[in-house]
Amino acid sequence: MASEELAQKLQRRLQLEESGAAAEGEVDAVKGAAVAGDVEERSCLTASAGAELSAKLCRRQDINEGAAQPRRAAVFNPYTEFKEFSRRQIKDMERMFRLYDSGRDGYIDLMELKLMMEKLGAPQTHLGLKNMIKEVDEDFDGKLSFREFLLIFHKAAAGELEEDSGLLTLAKLSEIDVSIEGVKGAKNFFEAKAQALSSASKFEAEIKAEQDERKREEEERKHRRAAFRELKSAFTQ
Repeated sequence: MASEELAQKLQRRLQLEESGAAAEGEVDAVKGAAVAGDVEERSCLTASAGAELSAKLCRRQDINEGAAQPRRAAVFNPYTEFKEFSRRQIKDMERMFRLYDSGRDGYIDLMELKLMMEKLGAPQTHLGLKNMIKEVDEDFDGKLSFREFLLIFHKAAAGELEEDSGLLTLAKLSEIDVSIEGVKGAKNFFEAKAQALSSASKFEAEIKAEQDERKREEEERKHRRAAFRELKSAFTQ
């Protein structure tokens, strides 16, 4: 009887030891899988970071070699960046840009530029239109942003466009007068004006002129309304 009881205890002990080893094996397996997953995740992150760094280094190399231009901020202030133009001139350019931006996406693409040149009376070939965009396309996206559109008039005013350039034709045929001396002599005119006036005083003077013009227009509207009321009262009497 004692022998059977001892045998049962030994068998029970053996079973407990075997089950404990199995449990430890499962724990080790789970730990191993977690470690492997962590290693794999770290490898993926390292590969991703490496690819991103490689892309940045490649772009930096393209910029240094002149094959790409640095990205510019999406929002810019045309009044501070293009100081050679007055507020009125920039507003005229913006009005013209919006007129031909029929897609209302903030860009003038190839077809919109084609329509613009046709309406200005100087239609261009497909290749000519592409060359026009290429001449001021700083971000190589194949279309003109408002900043790049302003560059057309900047280059025209500075005498940086060839006589047979489609962009010079655009600048000449537009209703925007970039200089009282004409497109070709604009550079000297702007330089002399910049020396005579500070940017701040010029900006303030233009704002005041706009305010005075609005006041004058409002006074004219008041006079017209008063005259209309007098005329109306004369007929009703």
